Amino acid sequence: MSSAPFADELLATVQASPAAVGAHDKDSWVGLFATYGQVNDPVGSRPHIGEAAISKFYDTFIAPNTIVFEVENDVVAGMSVLRDLTIHTTMSTGVTMHIPMHLRYDVVEDGPAASLKIDRLFAFWELRAMIGQLLGAGSDGLLASAKLGPQLLKNQGLNGVLGFMRGLKGVRETGKQRVQELAGALAARDVPTVTRLLSPDASLSLDGVTDASLAEFVSATSSLTVNKLLAAGSSVSATVHLGDRRGVGLFEFSNNSAAPGTLASVRLYF
Repeated sequence: MSSAPFADELLATVQASPAAVGAHDKDSWVGLFATYGQVNDPVGSRPHIGEAAISKFYDTFIAPNTIVFEVENDVVAGMSVLRDLTIHTTMSTGVTMHIPMHLRYDVVEDGPAASLKIDRLFAFWELRAMIGQLLGAGSDGLLASAKLGPQLLKNQGLNGVLGFMRGLKGVRETGKQRVQELAGALAARDVPTVTRLLSPDASLSLDGVTDASLAEFVSATSSLTVNKLLAAGSSVSATVHLGDRRGVGLFEFSNNSAAPGTLASVRLYF
């Protein structure tokens, strides 16, 4: 494909994923990914990279369940699609989990035909909260938990189980509080506080594609509001509003020990 894909082509590529999930069409779903595609689900857990790993991910987390995507908003930014949604997962025991989520799909042109494929999928949701839902669902939830463990071990191996459980770590409530503090400082045009919350070389973007200077970012975001904050790994995702626009914000915390607890990246997608 010689020219840049239109937004509707990117969106159609992404929409094929829940369609294949709903149809339990493994070949179609795995085939949506680029040659070295990866699934980060949830963000913070060990990624599944390449066809074999993505196939095992399907066997573990998709095949045994009935999954419904309730999408509230889509944003196309460059070659990425952001989705604001809730996923309803009904497990084999009948218990249904309701999982608030933000998804980011990075799309590329792949293969000899330069077909649009998903290069990277990032699923921002809270594993700890999902486990809480499961354990609070009575006997069906406990039975589902008992079945999930062996499924994980069979399909992912011990290292895969440990990699999945890495999703329990991360910035958690402290990270969400920092994001709320940043939004408050932006509303007040409190540049010293904004600067304190950001790492020295923080990346800022008002559209998820182009970088903005600190002055540009502060000037444009005095009406920014954040809600539906989800902590996943070193990131917090949020539903964001700026004026009459609704989008998704991705807030990535620094792993630099010289700047602990600061934001290394703030990217808004509208």
